[in-house]
Amino acid sequence: MKKEQLLLYAVTDRSWLNGSALADAVKKALSGGVTMLQLREKNMTDDEFIKSALEIKNICSEFNVPLIINDNIRVALAVNADGVHLGQTDTPLREARQLLGNDKIIGITAKTPMQAVEAEKNGADYIGSGAVFGTTTKSNAVKMELDTLRAITSSVKIPVAAIGGITADNVSKLQNTGISGAAVVSGIFAQEDIESTAKLLYKKIKAIV
Repeated sequence: MKKEQLLLYAVTDRSWLNGSALADAVKKALSGGVTMLQLREKNMTDDEFIKSALEIKNICSEFNVPLIINDNIRVALAVNADGVHLGQTDTPLREARQLLGNDKIIGITAKTPMQAVEAEKNGADYIGSGAVFGTTTKSNAVKMELDTLRAITSSVKIPVAAIGGITADNVSKLQNTGISGAAVVSGIFAQEDIESTAKLLYKKIKAIV
């Protein structure tokens, strides 16, 4: 993967959409400049997830934006997604790499420099680190100090995306942390004007990385 693909990394969450179609929200986000998209579905069967992923993949293909599947390797393989994002307790990275092959993107969540180094050693393409500003998306997320984020980015050569409560209002605070981009959930998908918000986020992130 190219590190600039991580610049504005949108992570979907249907709970913010107030009944709007996810496909419409994704299209607006990509029109606004999102550079990579992660489809996260925690409450679907694999078959439902695959159906949703195929629809979203078509939109991503239109915009030439990589589609990453959260956690689920079976779904990623079924729709020939561009990659997966794995947490520390999901499928081990080496096993995921064997199943997906070398040309797919594999991202890993890392909350410490040690986890980041281990992920790089095992062949991760990028790291996701947070929650930098806390988050309302995950109930168990712990706020990460920016010094920890700096320690993570300086411990690895692969690109790092910050995640957790990032919005157009606070993203500039991530300047000088060494990140290659920001992963944004409600900061995009909970907004009234998704496309304009994505444009503003893109501009602000580009100015600090």
